[in-house]
Amino acid sequence: MTGIRNGVCRILAHACGHGVPFRRIPPPVSRRVLNRTLIARQFLAERSRRPAAQVVRHLVAMQAQEPNWPYVGLWSRIAGFGHAELTELYTDKDVVRGPLLRGTQHLAAAEDYAWIRPHFQPAPGTELRASYYAAETRGLDPAELAATGAELLADGQLARRELGRLLGERYPGRSGYVLAAAVQRMLPIVHPTPNGVWGGWGNRPSVPMALAPVWTGRAMDPARGVRELVERYLAAFGPASVADVQAWSGLKRLRAVIEAMPLRVLRDADGRDLYDLPDAELAAEDDPAPVRFLPAFDNAVLGHADRTRILPDEYRRRVLPGNSLVLPTFLVDGFIAGTWAVRPTGLRLTPFAPLSAETAEAVAAEAARLCTFTAPADPTVRDVEILTHG
Repeated sequence: MTGIRNGVCRILAHACGHGVPFRRIPPPVSRRVLNRTLIARQFLAERSRRPAAQVVRHLVAMQAQEPNWPYVGLWSRIAGFGHAELTELYTDKDVVRGPLLRGTQHLAAAEDYAWIRPHFQPAPGTELRASYYAAETRGLDPAELAATGAELLADGQLARRELGRLLGERYPGRSGYVLAAAVQRMLPIVHPTPNGVWGGWGNRPSVPMALAPVWTGRAMDPARGVRELVERYLAAFGPASVADVQAWSGLKRLRAVIEAMPLRVLRDADGRDLYDLPDAELAAEDDPAPVRFLPAFDNAVLGHADRTRILPDEYRRRVLPGNSLVLPTFLVDGFIAGTWAVRPTGLRLTPFAPLSAETAEAVAAEAARLCTFTAPADPTVRDVEILTHG
């Protein structure tokens, strides 16, 4: 045994003497610490008193397939948040809604959209290979189709249906609706108001479409790099693995970028490397985590490849049941404990496990407050039904 120890020491001494860096393995970060840190950085441990514009920028982008969900997400994160605060940001063109991370609809600050969107521009020649576009765009030059779309949108906005009609006239015999979707994939498209505001419609055929620079007056700015995107992500979602960053963003081959950054390196209980900002604090395992309600598709749920820091594995299929759905959820002790749905008379809650009397009271109280937000003018919409778990 002594000989083995001496041999190991000689190997280490040889490596250090030849300039080979020796990496000290940090103690693992527990899942509960990751949970509490995520909850804190997402402003779900304590509601922020920052303006909504600052919170949106901190979160980088908020998933917004349907317009109402970002409002609920901000209500859970901002003290005293009201609908008008986000609606004014839309109206003033300080925030925009359009395809961004993972090609899905997101809400983001107009300033951020201008530099983040170019990183999601499909590589030349790959734009129309997806099966959805392939049949209707076969034989078309992607650059020409994009230029045609930009020409049609140059003077303002068009409803998706109208843009599709005009594209169908330019390219007879092809589906204008599919061509409009292809243009949206290739160009920096946003959806002007009233689309996106509370009570509006989501991604429908009549949704308005505009070029972001035309709508916001901000030119696209591809000079700001992926490193900044990673730093912004870690500030709101870290610590995180390379796989986590890629799952959140939809970008690939980020390992070399991340490993070259001056980041703090940690590891989780399974031995995976986690990266974080050098001066970012980790929460304590015993930090409080009050009941919170999250909207459908919330990025606190979708922001990692390994979602167990907030979504227990045994509940995964109940939150993500398929068909690209991500149901609205509520948190108990920092972790997803059930789903919720809006009903004509209020909210219906479906817990995944029995709730203690004290916990059920806290969940019901937060749900009642959410009712006053989702239906502020109708006092009859205040019923909170908690179903038997199952």
